[in-house]
Amino acid sequence: MREFRYERAADMAGALTLLAAEPGARPLGGGTNLVDLMKNGIERPALLVDLRDLPLGRIEPTADGGLRIGATVTNSDLAAHPDVRRRYPALAQAVLAGASGQLRNMATVGGNLLQRTRCGYFTDAAAPCNKRSPGSGCAALTGEHRNHAVLGASPHCVAVHPSDMAVALAAFDAVVVYETLDGPGELPLAEFYRPVDSNPQLETALPPGALITGVVLPPAPVAAASRYRKVRERASYAFAIGSLAAALDIRDGIVHDVRLAFGAVASRPWRARQAERALTGGPADAAAFAAAADAELAAARPLPHNGYKLPLMRNLAVSVLTELAEEAAR
Repeated sequence: MREFRYERAADMAGALTLLAAEPGARPLGGGTNLVDLMKNGIERPALLVDLRDLPLGRIEPTADGGLRIGATVTNSDLAAHPDVRRRYPALAQAVLAGASGQLRNMATVGGNLLQRTRCGYFTDAAAPCNKRSPGSGCAALTGEHRNHAVLGASPHCVAVHPSDMAVALAAFDAVVVYETLDGPGELPLAEFYRPVDSNPQLETALPPGALITGVVLPPAPVAAASRYRKVRERASYAFAIGSLAAALDIRDGIVHDVRLAFGAVASRPWRARQAERALTGGPADAAAFAAAADAELAAARPLPHNGYKLPLMRNLAVSVLTELAEEAAR
């Protein structure tokens, strides 16, 4: 690991000033992803700015009935919070599915949103990777890509986003709040992650020097009947090969409201809006759930070795939505 400076920010203005003064600076929350990348030589920051003394560690109700989650809230505290468990249970389930207790105790909400892909070619400094070294190529296209993207990819990058938490946030229309030296701003999560296009190294739409201060969840009554389901290659903690956040509101056998987001299938959490449109106003049964999933996956472009993700996601959507429908009927 190369040498670096370390500063602990006392306030937001100080943190932003430190980051602006050093082009090679990185914000530090729990460090569960950044420090690993530094050890591998993938990230080489000249300065780490520790944010853990900033007043961003609370979960609070908003005036309109939503929740505001501070950027330095740990994953453990997020998953255990009673309002999250009661009003957005899929979010709590996603966080608990994401990592071991030790990692959840350190990892932060802001850091989770900014974590980098676990593509083996990205984390291997000797391999071509457009995300790590623009213009060098994407080794996964003709190499190992079993766990890579089937939706929204490009010839420049087929890596998937690793976050479980972000999938649930995407389903509930979360908004990322940030601060810059010029003032505050916000980005809907749907706009926070950039399409992969020809510049996969540009992962988010955050302005240069911006610091995430929190995430706002708007009020969503449907979220109280929600679930997160993750499929992985081993029973112990591992990154998803497919995941789903779903919420369902059924009235008189008809889908009144539905939220769906897919994970581990694209470079960002994939909000399944085509499937949502297909389901809304129609019957809440397995045939409708399967048809909606097929409509969403019609745009998929699998690689030679990851086509299994299409039936996996179809079956996952049918299974989870059926469970939610059966629970609503009790």
